[in-house]
Amino acid sequence: MPVIKYPRLRDPLFYEWDRKAQRSGLRHTIYAVNGDQYTGEWLDNLKHGKGTQIWKSTGAIYSGDWKFGKRDGYGSYSVLDPATKEYKRVYTGWWENDRRSGRGTFFYPNGELYEGEWSNGVRSGWGKMHYKDGSTYEGQWLMDQPNGQGLLQLPNGNRYNGGWKDGKKHGPGKYFYPDKGQLLEGIWVADIPKCAVLVEFGREDAPAPPELPLPEIKLQDPAGVLAEAQAMFDDSHNE
Repeated sequence: MPVIKYPRLRDPLFYEWDRKAQRSGLRHTIYAVNGDQYTGEWLDNLKHGKGTQIWKSTGAIYSGDWKFGKRDGYGSYSVLDPATKEYKRVYTGWWENDRRSGRGTFFYPNGELYEGEWSNGVRSGWGKMHYKDGSTYEGQWLMDQPNGQGLLQLPNGNRYNGGWKDGKKHGPGKYFYPDKGQLLEGIWVADIPKCAVLVEFGREDAPAPPELPLPEIKLQDPAGVLAEAQAMFDDSHNE
């Protein structure tokens, strides 16, 4: 009985071309249609691993970790200064799903600096902000604003330590005036002290104390007054 041989079936050529086009592993520079360029590692045609991306439209550059086509892991993002033609760091730290997430340092154009935690691209968690006027805030952040407990220190040495909400002093707190030798302790609401006690604090060492000391006011229970104010504050926020 004769043996009939059929030709072996082969996949269409475009399957082979597509397989060869899938970038995986370490590659040299790949240029996009819009002029962007990437040099680094790939997985299944996506940036994955270590790599450097340069955006043609802005001249910005990112060098660090990638995961399935997005910045994810540790990396540094810089922009090109049009005046000096040199790169200036914008952010160095951790990323997740193409956004700042985890611990990182952000360099603002006006010279300010933030070191701390991020979530979904904004300051959230614990961090320290260095402002251009020389003051600093260190404490809790939420949705890019001081929120929770934190310490604000001013260039003249005055400082506030206490509660914050939406970037303003809010809740129990203490405001120290080392230059005057005084301490204001009480309850703040939207940056305004609503109920507070002003006392002498290191007056003998203060560089510019008031001419006269604070008059002595005798309260039967100053701690109880603040506790009562705290209770009223809590009740107003629980309603």
